[in-house]
Amino acid sequence: MDVENPPSPDPNAHSRRRFLQRTGGATALAVLGASGQAAAVDEHGRFKADPFSLGVASGDPLPDSVILWTRLAPSPLTRGGGMPDKRVPVQWTVAESEDMTPVVQTGNVFADPAHAHSVHVNVQNLDPNTEYYYQFRTGGYRSPVGRTKTAPEVGATPEEFRFGFASCQAWYDGFYTPYKHMAADELDLIVHLGDYIYEYGIGPNGGVRDTAVPQAYRSEPTTLDRYRLQYGLYKSDADLQAAHASAPWLVTRDDHEVDNNWAGDVPQDPDKQTVEELLKRRAAAFKAYYEHMPFRLEQKPDGPDQKLYRNYTFGDLVEFNVLDTRLYRSDQACGDAFTVDACQKRFKENRTILGDRQQAWLVNNLEASNATWDVLANQVPFAKMDFLRGAADGYRMDQWDGYVADQVAVKNAFEASVNNPVVVTGDFHSNWANDIKSAQNESKTIGTEFIGTSISSGGDGSEFSDINGNKEGVFGKHVVKENENVKYNNNRRGYTRCTLTPDEWVTEFQVVDYVTEPGAPVRTDKRFVVEAGTPGLQEP
Repeated sequence: MDVENPPSPDPNAHSRRRFLQRTGGATALAVLGASGQAAAVDEHGRFKADPFSLGVASGDPLPDSVILWTRLAPSPLTRGGGMPDKRVPVQWTVAESEDMTPVVQTGNVFADPAHAHSVHVNVQNLDPNTEYYYQFRTGGYRSPVGRTKTAPEVGATPEEFRFGFASCQAWYDGFYTPYKHMAADELDLIVHLGDYIYEYGIGPNGGVRDTAVPQAYRSEPTTLDRYRLQYGLYKSDADLQAAHASAPWLVTRDDHEVDNNWAGDVPQDPDKQTVEELLKRRAAAFKAYYEHMPFRLEQKPDGPDQKLYRNYTFGDLVEFNVLDTRLYRSDQACGDAFTVDACQKRFKENRTILGDRQQAWLVNNLEASNATWDVLANQVPFAKMDFLRGAADGYRMDQWDGYVADQVAVKNAFEASVNNPVVVTGDFHSNWANDIKSAQNESKTIGTEFIGTSISSGGDGSEFSDINGNKEGVFGKHVVKENENVKYNNNRRGYTRCTLTPDEWVTEFQVVDYVTEPGAPVRTDKRFVVEAGTPGLQEP
């Protein structure tokens, strides 16, 4: 097969615009049928189905480089993705326009079965702060066209930088409509803060999607093959693919990419899962995660270890410190309860959510930063949040309030050397806007936290956060009332859009009123402004 010039029945069939227009929550299930067992390669090794069923992605942009990703999987819901057990040549192309002309660079790589036939291309020698388009080819098929963008060069001051962040996308809880709207925004960057997949088995009808799911999905993922299947299902969603094709991504994981509420080497359920079993599971989960994300080689896992914390700058306007608050943390205090009054263990100096090395790395980055805006891309809520009414204090042990020593250390770094710290957070399946207060003086605001809601996890939600099935929003309302620093709550699904300039940061909470059916319109539920040099939330 001539990989340099493979045939294509329609060279425009996979233009990015057409790809975006046809998204609407469809997945590969609609193409493969309920069993997903269609033969994907004929006796001559030729594809009988599109090998680009999982779309394309780009990520980790530098001023002169970006990572391009795809995975060949003509039958993504079957073991091995329907691919032969051999390396397959793939051509990649980068161009200046969406019609893939003029060509800037092109090259060839091999998709290897050892890595689920995934491809990670480090394209170099690009121009800074420049929009590019890219496409893959193999076996007579062309991938959808993706859009990406390099970072501004060091010392440059962009007039504006637009990014969105998202998290928590349980496939069976709802359609990925928020991603369709996010794709239409054509952002400079998308940040994913974890829970890209959930590690639970999936019923025969696919939850609210009411779509037949193969038998292999009933079990909870613990092996590499099973985690690969989970990613194959999730990434087959057309709206998610559209978001990946629309902009470069920065990604980090939370807990559900492995197992609920794991902490370092400690499983959530040590009576059912030994440390050795967790480490084996972690190695499988980390490898599958790497295979399905646009990561640089530095993020390739080594067994049960994977270095995800890293730093990306976009001129002197904004610097992102991407955190890992799972791999190096101590076990949750006081039985990992949601709210615990007077849990003294959370104050112990030897308890950590970052680990010593990551904390030192973060503090050094904050001290050395020349950016107007310093961002922590973070998994679990950072600002202090008391969840109990009245004089009693109640904190969630899985978030930074359960790791006070690290929380104080980062707050002190904010106060000592950072002009405009902003924490963007996932995990909580609801929208919140919080002022961050000084560790020494709780009347002093030193930074801002925006907690974004889930893409689909939790279903449609409600206007305010509820708990224990209460649909009146009592929980969210009393948390806002109980905490002077908490300024906003909303419990719909959606994503968060941020526009940065040298003078101000504008955050818009973009929500949809339902995800249990496809096609919901998007609306801006709330908008906040942070002025450079003036910490604290303002309403425009």
